[in-house]
Amino acid sequence: MSTTTVQSEIKALEDRLIEAELGPDPDFFQTYLDDHAIMVTEGNAAMMKEKVVAAHQPGTGPKFIRVQMSDMQIIDHGVAAVVVCNGEYEMPGKIHKLKFTRTWVKKPEGWRIVSGTVA
Repeated sequence: MSTTTVQSEIKALEDRLIEAELGPDPDFFQTYLDDHAIMVTEGNAAMMKEKVVAAHQPGTGPKFIRVQMSDMQIIDHGVAAVVVCNGEYEMPGKIHKLKFTRTWVKKPEGWRIVSGTVA
């Protein structure tokens, strides 16, 4: 199966998301999370954009020394794409293994994450 343009664009954004997690870089989340995005956390809590951006401010949370995604699937829906993957987030002395789903939608201003789940 060949890679579509949408899949290539989303893969590049997903790579930037990893860099933003490592930074941390709140500007990435400010730009690429839709203003009405809803992210559902491991404990089934809904996080709106403001909380996600705040959580990625330098010095406000754990510092990741490695972030790695695996088994990534990007399903192209034309003006939307669904990403499913596994992630490992390493901090000093601890590794979190998580499963993600993110939905990207092509808006007039570019690709934006409109929803996501973490399990």
